[in-house]
Amino acid sequence: MQGRVLIKGVVLGILVVLFFIPSVGSAQDSTVIKVATLAPEGSSWMKTLNTINAEVREKTKGVVSFKIYAGGVLGDEKDMMRKMQIGQIQGAGLSSGGLAQIYKEIDVLHIPFFFQNYDEVDHLLKKMSPYFKKGLEEKGYSLLGWSEAGFTYLLSTVRIASVNDLKKAKVWIWQESPMAKAIFREAEVAAIPLSLPDVLVGLQTGMVDVVYAPPTVAIALQWFTIVKYLVDVPLSYTGGGLVVKKNVFKKLSPSYQKIILESFQRHLDELKTITRRENQEAIKVMQKNGVKIVTPSMDQVVEFKKLSEKAVAHFTNQTFSQKALSNATAILDNYRKGQR
Repeated sequence: MQGRVLIKGVVLGILVVLFFIPSVGSAQDSTVIKVATLAPEGSSWMKTLNTINAEVREKTKGVVSFKIYAGGVLGDEKDMMRKMQIGQIQGAGLSSGGLAQIYKEIDVLHIPFFFQNYDEVDHLLKKMSPYFKKGLEEKGYSLLGWSEAGFTYLLSTVRIASVNDLKKAKVWIWQESPMAKAIFREAEVAAIPLSLPDVLVGLQTGMVDVVYAPPTVAIALQWFTIVKYLVDVPLSYTGGGLVVKKNVFKKLSPSYQKIILESFQRHLDELKTITRRENQEAIKVMQKNGVKIVTPSMDQVVEFKKLSEKAVAHFTNQTFSQKALSNATAILDNYRKGQR
């Protein structure tokens, strides 16, 4: 009896060790990097990751590959970051909101009405990427490449055309979004916090009336099957990227690091173009599904912007610093003046 208990204990111990120790060896050993993402199977993000994985495996002759856990099977972004910290996984595809949980300065990208178009987004990221990458490195993470979900829109089961409408509704707020909390607080909106996987049920049960997301995300998460309205005002930009624990990535040989970084950046740049096109197509799909487009008056848009500016003034230094805000604002101001 004691022998069987001892054997069971040894087997359990081996399983625990195998699961929690990263699948990373020296540059000469076979290296499997475990990566989690909220993106569902079949999405453009997952197709891109699978393409990158195949390319990296081929170019490293099978020495380096990725094991990808899709569709949030390992939990929300907060869960993914916790699993990276304990070594259960080594990387994650995160929204810029998730990346800002690692390095707060990235939250400057989420300021509502900050960008007028995607050209400005691309220009700012080109200028500030070294700053963000350095910050992530100092926190123990290597950024393999940027991508995006796109501009965020309000979607709702009740018609929202003004700030007053918003105050009367049950508004969802993402638990990992301090910026949104500040803005809703300024607008005197009592927002309801839910993790991303719980939002669909929240819409189905009437727990929330209003959500916000890029159109492709609303379709991927099936929110578009419940909502009835989309407010035709881009609110804020949602970027994204894939990070790997720095100590894991730096164990790879420099040649393998170069292969991985080149592959990620090239394919994620292509994915941005695809995502922007798909967001436009997603709005059309939602309209065909019965979602009505609401266009607020210019007065209401101005009121939204004023609330956002007040919130950002209070919010600065809670996550991103005044320095990050000043740098980002100067870059955009110069770009708009034609100073590239």
